[in-house]
Amino acid sequence: MPSTHTILLYHLIFAAKERYPFISDSWAPDRHAFLGGCVCSLDGVPLEIGGSRDHAHLLLSLKPTHRLSDVVMEVKRGSSRWLHDERISPTFTWQEGYGCATVSPSQRERVRRYILNQAEHHRRRTFQEEYVDFLKKNGVEYDERYIW
Repeated sequence: MPSTHTILLYHLIFAAKERYPFISDSWAPDRHAFLGGCVCSLDGVPLEIGGSRDHAHLLLSLKPTHRLSDVVMEVKRGSSRWLHDERISPTFTWQEGYGCATVSPSQRERVRRYILNQAEHHRRRTFQEEYVDFLKKNGVEYDERYIW
């Protein structure tokens, strides 16, 4: 085959340190745009970005040459700097860890809708409940002692 063809989709979730609700709802459009810009600057494609006051969800398309941990580190670093300088305070930081699962192209729209409807989801359950459910549904092993 003379060329390579891939579609690598990821659902990424990360939270503010101690899940403190630092992020004002009024900043959501700017925050989502900035997170998307961070992804684009790394040559990835942001397909959907959402979240709430204490966490973010990103649906991304990355190249086979991307290293997920590097992408996450750079997105969190750039957005933390922006949130320090423009919006919150010099003490804001994202938690060190993150959750991520690959997404089948056939499920792309379902995940997009899920990310877009975060406000509705969080009327019924907490981020902690949502995150544990995400891990279970995706078969990710975790130790309850170290998840928060």
